[in-house]
Amino acid sequence: MHAAATLARDDAPAAARRARILLVEDSARLAASIRDYLKQQGYEVLIEGDGRAAASRFERHEPDLVVLDLMLPGKDGLTICRELRSRNDVPILILTARGDAVDQVLGLGLGADDYVVKPVEPRVLLARIEALLRRARAAAPHPGERKLVVGRLAIDRARRAAAIDSRALDLTTGDFDILWLLASQSGRVVTRDDILRVVRGIDYDGLDRSIDARICRLRRKLAEAGGAESMIKTVRLRGYLFVSEG
Repeated sequence: MHAAATLARDDAPAAARRARILLVEDSARLAASIRDYLKQQGYEVLIEGDGRAAASRFERHEPDLVVLDLMLPGKDGLTICRELRSRNDVPILILTARGDAVDQVLGLGLGADDYVVKPVEPRVLLARIEALLRRARAAAPHPGERKLVVGRLAIDRARRAAAIDSRALDLTTGDFDILWLLASQSGRVVTRDDILRVVRGIDYDGLDRSIDARICRLRRKLAEAGGAESMIKTVRLRGYLFVSEG
């Protein structure tokens, strides 16, 4: 079922207007409930219920964040996530079925920044949205931010870019934040708590496996750029360790 709340385009800078959220959800009842709650919190919300139309709505309205259901008519959420991430670093929050770890891992592997489990708890959704938007704002380049070189890896924090021997890594916002954290602490163990606070603004509860999925993806990207997956080592029961050479 298609439900849409079309709002007039606001060309003011993001900092001078309400954050705009594109909610891609085919359940009209759930979408309306989420929209109403988020509007009460000061957000501008657009609803799209057809997976085939999600990309065009995104291009037309340029939202600050996308909340994306995975089970959609026309085109599934994982495909939409992959397509959006291939050309934009907008924060993407996916909605998954309770306990469906496969969808969570797949979504994060395709570039989603976080997930919320259905049935949606409004306060949890709001907290995750606010954490992602804070991170996105903090990711904006600031003059004077330093560069980091660890072995063959060079990271430019102002440009949000990283390369191995001048070969660029294809990183999402979350990938970059984790890589910067690990590389800046090269030779020291970084705990899952540390990483989770950076990417989601919450503490590790001992059960969340999203960090493992993110690390797996980051290792693969390091290898694709000419590095080695072993540049990020797992330290059992403690966390992860970045080393300059694999």
